[in-house]
Amino acid sequence: MPHRGLLLLSGIYALLWGAFFRWFGPAVLGWLAMETSVPADTGTLIYGSIGMAAGLLLFLSAFYPISWIYLMGIGMLGKIISLLSFLSLYLGALGWNKRVAFHLLFNEAIWLIPLAIILWRALKVKKFLKTQS
Repeated sequence: MPHRGLLLLSGIYALLWGAFFRWFGPAVLGWLAMETSVPADTGTLIYGSIGMAAGLLLFLSAFYPISWIYLMGIGMLGKIISLLSFLSLYLGALGWNKRVAFHLLFNEAIWLIPLAIILWRALKVKKFLKTQS
C-alpha cells in the first residue's frame, strides 16, 4: 500500500514527541508560555501518554494497513484526543500565542490530513478486496 512510509513516520514522530513531552513536559510548557509562568502542578503525563499510545498504534498499523485498519482509525482518534486534551489541559495556563499555535498546528493538526487520506484509501482497498473474493 502506498504511504506506508508516511504512516511509519507519523507513528514514530507521535511516539517520540509523546515520550519527550512526558519526560520534559514542564520545560516544554515553560517554552510555550513565552512570558507567563506555568504552574508547577500541570500534569504532563496524561498528554504524553496519549501521544505515545497514538504513536504506537499508528506505527503498528503501518505494517499491515489494510488488515489492521482499526488500529489506524484508533491512532487517528488518539491524535484528535491529544489535540483536544492539550487544549483543555494547558491552554488556560499558557494562553494563546504563536508558539502554542505552532505546536498545535505542526505537532497535532497537520498530521490529521495525511492520516485521513491514508485511512480513506485503506478503506477503499479493503472494500475492493472484499469484492474480489
